Amino acid sequence: MVDLITVDKENRVFHLHNEQLSYIFSIEDGDTISHLYFGKRVKSYHGQLRYPRVDRGFSGNLPGSLDRTFSKDTLPQEYSSAGEMDYRVPATVVRQKDGSNGLMLKYKTYKVEEGKPELTGLPAAYVESESEANTLIVTLEDEKSGVLFDLLYTIYRDYPIITRSVKVKNLGQENVNLEKVASMQIDFSQRDFDVISLPGAHVNERHLERQKLGYGIQTFGSIRGTSSHQMNPFVALVDSNTDEFNGAAYGFALVYSGNHAFEIEKDQLDQVRLLVGINSYNFNWQLPAGESFQTPEVLMTYTDNGLNAMSKAFHSIIRDRITRSKYKYKERPILVNNWEATYFDFDEDKLKPIVDEAKELGIEMFVLDDGWFGHRDDDNSSLGDWNVYEKKFPQGLKHFADYVHSKDLKFGIWFEPEMINEDSELYRAHPDWLIGAPDRFESHSRHQHVLDFSRPEVVDFIYDSISKVIEESSISYIKWDMNRYMSEPFSRGASAADQGKTMHKYILGVYELYTRLTERFPDILFESCASGGARFDPGMLYFAPQTWTSDDTDAAER
Repeated sequence: MVDLITVDKENRVFHLHNEQLSYIFSIEDGDTISHLYFGKRVKSYHGQLRYPRVDRGFSGNLPGSLDRTFSKDTLPQEYSSAGEMDYRVPATVVRQKDGSNGLMLKYKTYKVEEGKPELTGLPAAYVESESEANTLIVTLEDEKSGVLFDLLYTIYRDYPIITRSVKVKNLGQENVNLEKVASMQIDFSQRDFDVISLPGAHVNERHLERQKLGYGIQTFGSIRGTSSHQMNPFVALVDSNTDEFNGAAYGFALVYSGNHAFEIEKDQLDQVRLLVGINSYNFNWQLPAGESFQTPEVLMTYTDNGLNAMSKAFHSIIRDRITRSKYKYKERPILVNNWEATYFDFDEDKLKPIVDEAKELGIEMFVLDDGWFGHRDDDNSSLGDWNVYEKKFPQGLKHFADYVHSKDLKFGIWFEPEMINEDSELYRAHPDWLIGAPDRFESHSRHQHVLDFSRPEVVDFIYDSISKVIEESSISYIKWDMNRYMSEPFSRGASAADQGKTMHKYILGVYELYTRLTERFPDILFESCASGGARFDPGMLYFAPQTWTSDDTDAAER
């Protein structure tokens, strides 16, 4: 029985609530969805938060109306678009066939469901039973183009968490281009916020930066192709007096591992708009008639008990309902990794004494790091060639794995599936599988390039290669590394019109590979790594229950 979502049909008010928080919005003039409240639980909405009717100069009004006291430009909205007389930064920009970006989103219908729907191709919070969450789907429509926006809201019963995402459906007759599609929008009225973000750098990740939110537009994001060392996909809006254990805190985390943007605008009326989603840089998604596009999910929380309570809310939902691995609650094995003992300079005979000593010390797993494949003696070659380096393992990798197992240790291994070296058999066979514009300089970083995971045939090839190694050597642990950003996002497998899809499709390809491997090998412990913490986000934790947080291994720094 649905009991976490109340719909007042007479007053057209939607109220999502559990014992800890409430989220309320309504349908206003022009069938516009207006945000009313997000905060501490209220038993029932009293109806007094309705948008005040005030004539504000230079703010446009509804088409065909002589009422100058209602404007989308000042209304706290749930989801806005370019081309509807709202001069603030919009949640979506849709380019029509004629080149215009006109879009007038109006409320069409709603649906309430038990549980929580899966998001096709994307990591997201889940439920283990239908009763632990309710989902509200509110549909907005642009009548002229036939483009629909489903706004998805899920509220959990026992977590102070609401998730939000958007699904765009093109039910019209013409193709449209999605130039921007935020996963969520929230507008606050007359709030004086501080904003907290998590910037950083390689071996220097996750610095807590807190600043007073001023007027104008500020963006916290990444255009590097990953969630990045430089800016984690998270922000919090907090009152100026909020500390660890007291005060209001609104937290927002994006379940996504690619380019992201948290856009915050404070306007002339001291209203604050927050947009969260895929960064619109190098994003342009042509949506043919009859097709749909699903955005990543945002986790939202509110507390009046300070930053510690906000952190606990995120910790709980990510551990319990984002991470899926059988290892999420288990103690991890004590392991030794050969990297800093040998770097690339090893063979089977040189590794065996490390295994022997690990056994004596009570270590439970040996992990073979970079250099076991292709003809890799340094980082100039062989990425993409996931076959054993016979000079180092003349009797095969299984022979060495069997030795590790004979000492009652588990065997783990390092992969970097998403990269390729020009000095590799894979590049010689498929130079077009490298991401980069043809007939231009193909820039490299650490002597490596990015494989085009936006192409299904690339994902298939890497999946088959890795699966073969896993099956032959009885692997218990995989360290999945990713050691460069994407600089020239051009796919040679896509048309000119579809190049704006490359960076998002790349991340979807990574998720596809992770899904296939984790489902085929559920007993393997996966650890994500990206030169440390360059891809430390809830999207990765959906597949890998642990992350190499930083290449800075100093305990205090971590």
